[in-house]
Amino acid sequence: MSYITFDQVSKVYGTGETAVRAADQVTFGIEQGELCVVLGPSGAGKTTVLNLLGGMDKATGGTIRVGDKTITGMRSPQLTDYRRLDVGFVFQFYNLMPNLTALENVELARQVSPKALEPADVLAQVGLAHRLNNFPAQLSGGEQQRVSIARALCKNPALLLCDEPTGALDSKTGAQVLELLTRVCKEYKTTVVIITHNASIAQMGNRIIRMRSGTVVENTVNDHPVKVEDIAW
Repeated sequence: MSYITFDQVSKVYGTGETAVRAADQVTFGIEQGELCVVLGPSGAGKTTVLNLLGGMDKATGGTIRVGDKTITGMRSPQLTDYRRLDVGFVFQFYNLMPNLTALENVELARQVSPKALEPADVLAQVGLAHRLNNFPAQLSGGEQQRVSIARALCKNPALLLCDEPTGALDSKTGAQVLELLTRVCKEYKTTVVIITHNASIAQMGNRIIRMRSGTVVENTVNDHPVKVEDIAW
């Protein structure tokens, strides 16, 4: 069985004629330690899948398993523990606390995870050892995203979920962030899931899942991922 398994997962908003099937019988598997890119246009169901996988939303039907945990069978307190201990989140808009320094933003992870890493060490790993005491407004977009990644990594999660992590960045800075995520996957042995509408990014994944209209239309293993610096943006 795969590390992550979606088995006939559905998410329906509303009822009757106005019901919207944001996820429709979604089935796929992701292996532990893979960097998986979930690709599709706006409205394809990518974010719905990410929210279900991260325990931020509950499925209407089907089964989601991560490791030995059945996410769809969890009650709210269990989901809270799952999000707190097992999952790191990186969003398109960095969600940093503006009145806290880079170091203080990352230190927030230590308050929720008993297995947290040393914040200053993680910031050094993402190339920001010289920016520990800077506030978000004093950082570039790429630096803010690296702080966001460091905060997620500081929890020492088994699973890192990234929602359009380069969407607010220019191509050069976006490439630097993607290179960092590739390195995180390899060095931390973290399973990384990136959702994007940018088909170029898909080439870097060990696995590519393509979605359309709430369904999975393709799930392929990429035996020869392209290096980020070789991607044609």
